[in-house]
Amino acid sequence: MDFKAGDVVKIHLRIKEGEKQRLQMFEGLVLGVKGRQSSSPTITVRKVSHGVGVEMIVPLLSKNVEKIELVKKAKVRRAKLYYIRDLTPKQSRMKYKVLKEAIGEKIEEVIEKEPIEEVVEKTEEKEVEKK
Repeated sequence: MDFKAGDVVKIHLRIKEGEKQRLQMFEGLVLGVKGRQSSSPTITVRKVSHGVGVEMIVPLLSKNVEKIELVKKAKVRRAKLYYIRDLTPKQSRMKYKVLKEAIGEKIEEVIEKEPIEEVVEKTEEKEVEKK
């Protein structure tokens, strides 16, 4: 539950249609977190779908929330980003930090197998060979 304003999250919601259940994803920007230390914290998530802004207020401890994945973190200087509602998607671009989990498992495996010192030594050897 370490979500801040500016994070991009994927929310997996359990939807019940008749007797069947399915999972639906909602990926968007966190505008704000309310009630962080209360018994019922909520986050406001916004995305633009087909040119229309869609917001969802998600109770974090709801039984219908299967899981919440953190996709990207942005550097923001506000606790609530409600001003983004008035901006176009192009105007609301932010500086994002991509997380390792979002990049993929294959890259993580490569990083785990080769320590950084070995990678630095290999690049230095290649630079020496070029000269």
